[in-house]
Amino acid sequence: MTPVLEARDLNKSFGAVTAAAQINVQIERDSVVGLIGSNGAGKTTFINLVTGYLTPTSGQVLYLGREITGLNPRRITQLGICRSFQIPQLFNSLTVSENLAVGAGIAARSARREASERGQTAQVEQLIERFSLRGYAGQLAGQLPEGVRKLLDIAMAVAGRPKVLLLDEPTSGVSAEEKFRLMDMVMGALTAEGVTVLFVEHDMEIVGRYTHRVLAFYEGRIIADGDPATVLNDGEVRRYVIGMQNHPAHTESTGAAH
Repeated sequence: MTPVLEARDLNKSFGAVTAAAQINVQIERDSVVGLIGSNGAGKTTFINLVTGYLTPTSGQVLYLGREITGLNPRRITQLGICRSFQIPQLFNSLTVSENLAVGAGIAARSARREASERGQTAQVEQLIERFSLRGYAGQLAGQLPEGVRKLLDIAMAVAGRPKVLLLDEPTSGVSAEEKFRLMDMVMGALTAEGVTVLFVEHDMEIVGRYTHRVLAFYEGRIIADGDPATVLNDGEVRRYVIGMQNHPAHTESTGAAH
């Protein structure tokens, strides 16, 4: 079976800094894959290469067997690969329902499909239910708790009807008490939509509980790839990833090499 997503000999350099080095990986349909690594390890660089926010120095990215290397983010989104960001990208002056309506409308236009007002409203209602946003539907996005902002950001990405969704630190900024509730909602909704999920995460409890597979990054390379128990107990991972979580090398950002 053709992988839904594949990287072949993927490399990215910023001058003398190597952010991605010989990345070769295949992602199967309907899988949930965690991307782990200390700050600067190459996780978000990988996401940015897949989603078109960065162009690789060399190598290929394939989606359903088709090469998408170097396509712009809008075109990649149209093909079925969407993402959310570490810092939610919301319209703060609009309500939750209005944000979702904008997301659904943009997705429809990008895909060049006609979206009736009734159909768009039905999609918004479905997203509100699946992401448990009913109690917040009329609230302005700028006034929402951080966990709800995360949910809304992910729901807006799902409005694009992706086949693959890449999440950048979905529990970042969310309290320890809320993180499992948030992930239960997110993964339940994405499973219902039949979405293949890759997510960057520093919380090993989240990684261990919600992933089928884990890719561990260090200095732009994948140093371990397998089921969560195997990877999280790997000697190199424990030394270079888990042991460094409390000692970040530098601050990460959605557009930087990391």
